Amino acid sequence: MNIKTPREIAARALLQRESARGYIEDLLDRALVDSHLSPADRGLAQEIAYGTVRWQAPLDWLVARKTHGREQKATLRVLLRMALYQLFWLTRIPDHAAVNETVELARLMGCGPQAGFVNALLRGYIRDREATEVLLKQLEANDPTLGYSHPAWLCERWEKRLGRDRLIQLLKWNNTPPKTFARVNLLKTDVNQLREQWAREKVEAKLVPFEWAREAFVYELTAFPSLASLPSFHQGKFYIQDPSTLLAVTELDARPGETVLDLCAAPGGKTTFIAERMKNSGKLIAHDTTEARLQFVTENATRMGATIVETALPSTLDSRLSTPADRVLLDAPCSNTGVMRRRVDLRWRVRAEELQRLRTAQLQLLTDAVQRLKPGGTLVYSTCSLEPEENNEVIKEFLAANPNVHFQRERELTPWENGVDGAYVARLVRGS
Repeated sequence: MNIKTPREIAARALLQRESARGYIEDLLDRALVDSHLSPADRGLAQEIAYGTVRWQAPLDWLVARKTHGREQKATLRVLLRMALYQLFWLTRIPDHAAVNETVELARLMGCGPQAGFVNALLRGYIRDREATEVLLKQLEANDPTLGYSHPAWLCERWEKRLGRDRLIQLLKWNNTPPKTFARVNLLKTDVNQLREQWAREKVEAKLVPFEWAREAFVYELTAFPSLASLPSFHQGKFYIQDPSTLLAVTELDARPGETVLDLCAAPGGKTTFIAERMKNSGKLIAHDTTEARLQFVTENATRMGATIVETALPSTLDSRLSTPADRVLLDAPCSNTGVMRRRVDLRWRVRAEELQRLRTAQLQLLTDAVQRLKPGGTLVYSTCSLEPEENNEVIKEFLAANPNVHFQRERELTPWENGVDGAYVARLVRGS
C-alpha cells in the first residue's frame, strides 16, 4: 500500500492547482479520499495546502528575495512555498522537519538536482528568521496587498469604499481559518438530545446566539473528530453552515402549508432550514441548473429529513410549480467575496470584469423569480458578496424596471461588524 505523507499529499494537490486543474479545496479532498491518514495528519495536509494558497503572495516574495526573481519551475515553486509557510506561519512545526521533508519531497518529485538549492535557501531563512519576521511585518504595514496576500485590484476597491482600517480587518479575517458552526436540525432532534449525543461522540460545542436567526440553534464546534465519523452527522441531526447564511431564510419567513421556491438551491443548507421553518408541511421546490447540483440537495434533504423538498431542473420547474409561489428565495450566483476565508483559492480566481457579468445574470434571475411569485408574495434576494454592484445596486436597478415590486428592507452582514461571513439580503413584495 502506497501511503503518502501529509506533505506529499498537499504538494501533489498544489501542483495540480498550478496546472489549472481546479480549486485547492476540491483537489485536496480528492487526494485525501484514499490516503489512509490519521485525522491529525489529514488536518496537517489541509493546513499546509490551504495556508500555502492563502499566503501565496508573500511566500513568492520570500522566494524571489533569495533567487533574484528567477522563475522557478512549478514543482520547485510549490515545495518552496510549502516549506516557507511551515517555517514562518506554522511555527509549531520544527524547522528540521520542514526542511528535511521538503528536501526529500524534492528528490521524490523529480527535483533531485535542486535538493541542495532547496536545503540552502531554507536554512538561510532559518538563520535570518528574526530579520525576516520583521520584514514580513513591515510588508503588512507598508504594502497590505502583498503583506496580506490579496489581489491588488480587490484591495484598491475595498480600501476606496471601506477605508484603510476596515480593509486591514477584512484582509486579516480572510487569512484566518474559519470556525465550524453547526445548526441543530429540529426536524430530527432537539438541543438537549443532540448535546447528549455529542458528549458521547467527543464533540465539544458552545451555543452562539445570532439576533438575525433567533429561531435557529447554532453551535460553534470547538473540538470534534472527523465529521464523517459522527453518527449524529449521518443521522442528519445538524448541518454545517456559517451563521450568515441563516439571514436569508429568516427574512423569507416561510410558513407551514405554503408553496415555496428556492430558485438556486444547491447544496441545500438554506433549503433544509426552510423545510424546518415550515415544519415539513407544504410544498418546497428546490431548483438548480444541473442534475449534479440537485443531487447535493437531494442527499442533504434526505439526511436532514426534509420530506417536503422536491427538486426541479429548469426544464421541469414549471410543471413542478403548478401555481405561483407564496415565497421565493433567490440566493444568487455571485463573486463570493464575502466568503474568501472559507474558499481560500477564490482570491486568486475572481476577476473585476466578472462583476458586470454576474450582475446581468442576477437581474435576469430576479425577473424569473418574480414571474413565479403570486401577487402579495415575498421575494428574498441574497448573495455572499461584499460588492455593491451585486447587492443594493442590483435591487435598485430591478425595482426601477419593475414598479409592481415593492422594497421592504435590506441588510448586510460583514466580518468586521458581525463576526461572520459577508452576506447581503433584500426582502421584496410583489404588488397585487
